[in-house]
Amino acid sequence: MKRNRSIPPVQVIPVLTYPDVEAAVAWLCNAFGATEHVRIGPNHRAQLMLGGGAIIVADATRGRAAPSGESVTHTIMVRVDNVDAQLARAKKLNAEVLMEPTDMPFGERQCTLRDPYGHRWTFTQTLADIEPEAWGGETIAPYPEQDD
Repeated sequence: MKRNRSIPPVQVIPVLTYPDVEAAVAWLCNAFGATEHVRIGPNHRAQLMLGGGAIIVADATRGRAAPSGESVTHTIMVRVDNVDAQLARAKKLNAEVLMEPTDMPFGERQCTLRDPYGHRWTFTQTLADIEPEAWGGETIAPYPEQDD
């Protein structure tokens, strides 16, 4: 892909709607360790990097709406080195814990949080390299090899 300093350098970029972009950016940076890179307007949009991924925080205009109620329209999954440390950091900033850190049969330790604006975040830490067939999944095509 060509480089463009006006957009995050990742292939998939979730755009999340919040009622107050500035407040959401501050919270995401403090609670999850995101880093703001581009601001568009005083309270319109912001581009943030989160580990090796990116998100765009958008205002509730042009038909977009922030989450409301208990319905779940999406969950953002973020790979981290230490789920327990991430949970402790987010809890200090009033993230609602929906699932405490749990070791999963597929080799991940995960927790799920809801931010103060209603978005659900699952943080996942790899514990072991487990083939999908070991827990009931099916490998259709292997992922490309990764550098550790």
